[in-house]
Amino acid sequence: MSHYVKFTYARTRAEIPAFDELVGLNACRRRLRALRVIGVDSNGIGFGNLSVRDGETNNFYVTGSATGGLPELTAADCVRVVAYDFASNWLRYEGAAIPSSESLTHAAIYESDPSTSAVIHCHESVLWGTLVDRVPTTSKSVAYGTPEMAYEIMRLFKANDVRSR
Repeated sequence: MSHYVKFTYARTRAEIPAFDELVGLNACRRRLRALRVIGVDSNGIGFGNLSVRDGETNNFYVTGSATGGLPELTAADCVRVVAYDFASNWLRYEGAAIPSSESLTHAAIYESDPSTSAVIHCHESVLWGTLVDRVPTTSKSVAYGTPEMAYEIMRLFKANDVRSR
């Protein structure tokens, strides 16, 4: 199983208890897997991830790296992000899994919009082709899972009406 995490991370606790939102997260994942917008590609590389905000904080639960192919997740397949620093390209988490490569991007969304309660990152080429450059879009030159992507997300929220578009 390959992991494509580009940031540094520190685990503070090896396990997280089952969290209330896990049932809804799995229900959503089942639908997304059936649509094949999350999963594993022909090279065995997982794609797509989901997260849910932990209460009214910027902490959140996110699916672990390379879990796209799992039909159902347990708490052990997720992590709870408890701190992050975009400038240092770093995050701190709790849990047994390795955080999703897009964890800092999820953090940027939660930080940019306090009303966001969940983030879904999926891959659908027809939808992408239809919407690219027609809706607020990150720069094509910015790599996923980097501080630059987190800053791009925050720029979109500041410069555009992302919620309505």
